[in-house]
Amino acid sequence: MSSHSNPSTAATPLDLSKWRSLPTRLMLVGGILSLIGLLVPSYREQFSFSWLVSFMFFLSLCLGGWFMVLVHHLFDASWSVPIRRVTENLACQVRWMAVLFVPIALFAPRMYPWMELSANHTPDHALHAKGALLNIPTFYLASIFCFAVWWYYTTKLRFWSLEQDRTGSAECTNRMRMLAYFGVFAFAITLTLGVILWMKSLQHQWFSTMYGVYYFAGSVWLTIATVYVITLVLKRQGPLREVVQETQFYFLGSLLFAFTVFYAYIHFSQYFIIWNANIPEETFWYVLREKGSWWQIGLLIVFGHFFLPFLTLLRIDVKLSWLMIPLGVWAWLMHYVDLQFNIMPILHPDGFVLHWLDIGSFAFMAGFMARNFMKDFAAYPAYPQKDPRFAESMGVYVAPASKTPAAKVAGGAR
Repeated sequence: MSSHSNPSTAATPLDLSKWRSLPTRLMLVGGILSLIGLLVPSYREQFSFSWLVSFMFFLSLCLGGWFMVLVHHLFDASWSVPIRRVTENLACQVRWMAVLFVPIALFAPRMYPWMELSANHTPDHALHAKGALLNIPTFYLASIFCFAVWWYYTTKLRFWSLEQDRTGSAECTNRMRMLAYFGVFAFAITLTLGVILWMKSLQHQWFSTMYGVYYFAGSVWLTIATVYVITLVLKRQGPLREVVQETQFYFLGSLLFAFTVFYAYIHFSQYFIIWNANIPEETFWYVLREKGSWWQIGLLIVFGHFFLPFLTLLRIDVKLSWLMIPLGVWAWLMHYVDLQFNIMPILHPDGFVLHWLDIGSFAFMAGFMARNFMKDFAAYPAYPQKDPRFAESMGVYVAPASKTPAAKVAGGAR
């Protein structure tokens, strides 16, 4: 492909000077709007749900970044070495998500009806069956547990990654692999626990054994698209210009295609199994989401979250073309719409409503997370300096020490 159509080979730096203050402006405008919603009693219910949607959106990016780091070490991948620092810093933003969770923790008794039922000991069969998890002390203790696990693993993985930059020791590589080995189990447990407590329990009567995987699939899908665009910008600007090749963009595009299919498979399987079983305790969740304009939002998810990216990514050359940039923006829109579809029908059962508090909370978190990500990225080397698979990631073959002429001479001398 020619360089003018291939973003991975374009050498002209982007002029981002006018965008550097954007995170601060987003924080300012979004913070003012969110503060109004927080302080005015008539807006507090809308504020709490809008905040939850935005929170779960940016949590997706953090957990998706952590998953990509885990997969890199578990499979001892070489192609992902140059972009590992991007995913590490993305994952480490989860420490700020603990701060952003505070409004949800404060407004939880207003958002989750089961809390009032539990506090008043009101008879409820579904709540009784799930009482071991759905009780007020467990909600807060489990939330603290999730953030503690996420903070520990993401911080430790980046610590040993930076230590590898300094020493190049094999111990660092082994430590990261061991953290990934245990971390993938911790990832599965805590992600499922968090999404059940913070999203699924909004309607505690509902049953679904696939909901954690459903959120996971959408989160990684969003993160892959985001990492593609960030990597492209960093290559054009200079930090990753010499180390990121077409290989990284192609594999990111291939992973985006794979998770497009995986997300659709999980979502359809959940819908098909629940609808086919026809159990009222399960079907009511989808019945509510077929009322009013939620029906059109459901169709938008089917065609926009699956068919459009699926058909676009079928072509091999698209994964290296300029189309990946608007597709990355589209992924953000579709994931946000998906979270609205999951959360907002409780507050707006008659149809989709884009409230100004939705915009305000999203703008504040986007600016807050972007500013902290850029600060972290600027504080450390842009890519791993002494990773043992670094040369391989750039397509350079390095002969083992036992095959070098010096080793042969030394062997002959002995």
